[in-house]
Amino acid sequence: MHFVIMGCGRVGSTLARTLGRGGHDVAIIDSDASAFRRLGTSFEGQTVTGIGFDRDTLIAAGIRDAYAFAAVSSGDNSNILAARVARETFGVEHVAARIYDPQRAMVYQRLGIPTVATVRWTSDQMIQRLLPQGAVPELTDPSGKIVIAEVPLAETWVGRHLTDLEEQTGARVAYVTRLGEGTLPRTDMVVQQGDLVHLAVPRDDLARVERLCDQAPAPH
Repeated sequence: MHFVIMGCGRVGSTLARTLGRGGHDVAIIDSDASAFRRLGTSFEGQTVTGIGFDRDTLIAAGIRDAYAFAAVSSGDNSNILAARVARETFGVEHVAARIYDPQRAMVYQRLGIPTVATVRWTSDQMIQRLLPQGAVPELTDPSGKIVIAEVPLAETWVGRHLTDLEEQTGARVAYVTRLGEGTLPRTDMVVQQGDLVHLAVPRDDLARVERLCDQAPAPH
């Protein structure tokens, strides 16, 4: 799959190398050509010098064929603008933006763009938001048999009750991150655009639950 990354700092270069080692095609954008030195000599992807939210720069990086786009530059405004251009102009479904200001992150969640706050950033978290069927394990019980994982939902789950999700997957909703804040599930609660749903599920059953969440729910 083709990935486009904006920002070749510590975060962006780590993402690019990790995705490249995973066999993916990667293009990375930075306004400073010297930043590409962080990639090392073994990086085989494409480097593009330019502004990451500029249409021509994005096109040069192959945004029209991109499976996912990550905006991880040092500026919140640049990251969210680039993420919106990638999604709204070029139709990239999987986007993620690194955000420094948690108050801004609450606003951006309303736009349906997953954000990763700097204080809790890891490369694994960002990659899991970009790759398909990417549950993010957050907690494991001492036996290792039960995990709480953030599991991406297909857009078609929006408007459906969380109880439908539990019934169709067999998992339990531990909590929901909505507009940047954790919320305990209620029986009348429905999935909203931008929700991050955290499920408690047996580890051995996680792959099956991921597949179900990535598909349209069964009709009522």
